[in-house]
Amino acid sequence: MSIIDTASDEVVATPHLGVTASFPSNQFAPKLTDAPTDSLWLNVDRGVRALEVGSLSEVAAVDTESGANWQELTPDGNQLVVSAREPVHAQYRIDADPASESFGEVTAQLDRTDEGGRGDRNGPGPCDVTIHPDGEYAYVPDIFGDTLSVIDIEAFELVAQVSVTPTGNTDAARPWMGTAAWNGEVMLVENNEGATGTESIWDISDPAAPTEKVRLTSDDGLGKRPLTSEIGPDSRTGYVFTPGSNDITVIDLDAGGVTDCIDLGGSAFVGTWGPSRERLYVPVQTSDEVKVIDHASGKIAETIPVGAKPYGATAGSVRPGEDVAANVLGTIAGLGVDLSEAGTTYCIGNCACGHRL
Repeated sequence: MSIIDTASDEVVATPHLGVTASFPSNQFAPKLTDAPTDSLWLNVDRGVRALEVGSLSEVAAVDTESGANWQELTPDGNQLVVSAREPVHAQYRIDADPASESFGEVTAQLDRTDEGGRGDRNGPGPCDVTIHPDGEYAYVPDIFGDTLSVIDIEAFELVAQVSVTPTGNTDAARPWMGTAAWNGEVMLVENNEGATGTESIWDISDPAAPTEKVRLTSDDGLGKRPLTSEIGPDSRTGYVFTPGSNDITVIDLDAGGVTDCIDLGGSAFVGTWGPSRERLYVPVQTSDEVKVIDHASGKIAETIPVGAKPYGATAGSVRPGEDVAANVLGTIAGLGVDLSEAGTTYCIGNCACGHRL
């Protein structure tokens, strides 16, 4: 893990963790992680794990029976909602409150295999999860079901499911990632549709009844292979990571159109806002660096060299404690020395780590 001080935008440590995560919880986590005992929730191996931010030691682990997992904290930080794709096709709710006696335990589970999926798929493929800022509903794009599912977090049941129809020239929409805006009015959903992918803007002003407003394609200026997204602090600007064209597509959420493409010089799959939500930190895997996007200017403000093949990112306002031994091991691992069997992670489009679903 490369630890970046957001005040100076410099790497201050690179400890060896023994695990890696491609899609850590980072929607609300940057503002929630403000005490050494708070947790960073990661997708590792066939489940999710919590690392205490102060010590970076493992404090919880849940096996989901799937190697493809996505998770998100509720805005109050008390619950973690998990999407576990094939072979289980399930949703989990986990107690994420460190002060709770049931911290790290599954408090509800939703088996979705009976919904089926495209072709011979044994379920709808719940892929990613984003949570409305009111904390009541979670939205799950179903890549094999071509649906957007709405989950009541307290009752932990499906309350709505909207079909996502393909555009005229494709056979399936394949929605797979999504991000709800801070104002609770709109949501971005990435679709693995056609040869280059599409991007949808959804109206979630009625949180339990989302409706698709706009579907953007490459003809509209969308970059290739939209994978994930982040939304600016004003809830008016969308940043879509489009690794197929090595850039970020910038979207005006009010007008429903592409306004810019930020050239990254390499492939980026995810990003995270710093705790102040002023700058977007984007790991560029193919160049071993993090690009820092300044929201106010819409430009790259900094380029930070980091460890090899960065993929996932999350933030907080507490720095992990200094661990000399872990930093030495991180340096050795950075030289290509295999220290141990590391906990692997699901990495879309670039997985050569032996990870299994």
